[in-house]
Amino acid sequence: MKEQRVMWFDNHCHFTSMKADTKDALDAAHTMGVSRFLTVGCTVADSQAAIGIAGRYDNVWATAGVHPHSAKGGIEGLAELLGQPGVVAVGECGLDYYYDNSPRPEQRDVFAAQVRLAHNHDLALVIHSRQAWDDTFDVLSSEGVPNKTVFHCFTGGPAELDRCLQIGAYVSFSGIVTYPSAPELQQAAQLVPLDRVMVETDSPYLAPVPVRGKPNQPANVRHVGEFIASLRDLPVEMVAEVTTATTMDFYGITEKAGSLGH
Repeated sequence: MKEQRVMWFDNHCHFTSMKADTKDALDAAHTMGVSRFLTVGCTVADSQAAIGIAGRYDNVWATAGVHPHSAKGGIEGLAELLGQPGVVAVGECGLDYYYDNSPRPEQRDVFAAQVRLAHNHDLALVIHSRQAWDDTFDVLSSEGVPNKTVFHCFTGGPAELDRCLQIGAYVSFSGIVTYPSAPELQQAAQLVPLDRVMVETDSPYLAPVPVRGKPNQPANVRHVGEFIASLRDLPVEMVAEVTTATTMDFYGITEKAGSLGH
């Protein structure tokens, strides 16, 4: 019988922030069974760079968005990026009340504007929410939840998960789910319907156990997926297959020609 190879989709990484060469990171990931990647924009300029990377590699797609840290700079020029080839989502955008790098009113305004862009361009929405759950849901309620919405690097517990599911959102787990200090997050990872789950690295940040403390890279998304499989007592192959299929459907991704080559 031919051995089936497990293949993962890292649905949230930042190639533009990695010190490693992009091709080297892609090659390393491929050897670990990671075959598809979404590189995420955090400013207009960063989004343009992410789109450029997606244009050079058959198995990389991009988002365009303004992170709450950069909300004070506005979103001028962002809308023009959303129709470019390879762009499959608006974001990451949202609210971050932990660092407060931008004033909260500006964070909310810029987040709301990007929710509207997702509606207007019929694109998925990638949300960053840190210590701002109530205001995040308030903005979504006032602007309307896009059909495809994901809370990236989900860090909530069962209560926050329930709120996400009630509005039809998906959740994406990063390396944080592998940390011993995250029992409520692990409980949420056990409770969420598998077809609402995606996996990510958020690399070069948040390296999972067993490589915590090192620069993160997309190759490590398999550690996140394997941990979730262990939590749920499911075959690793099943978690890889379902999360990859979910991610492709969520972002409306169809394979580019020669998509698994780079």
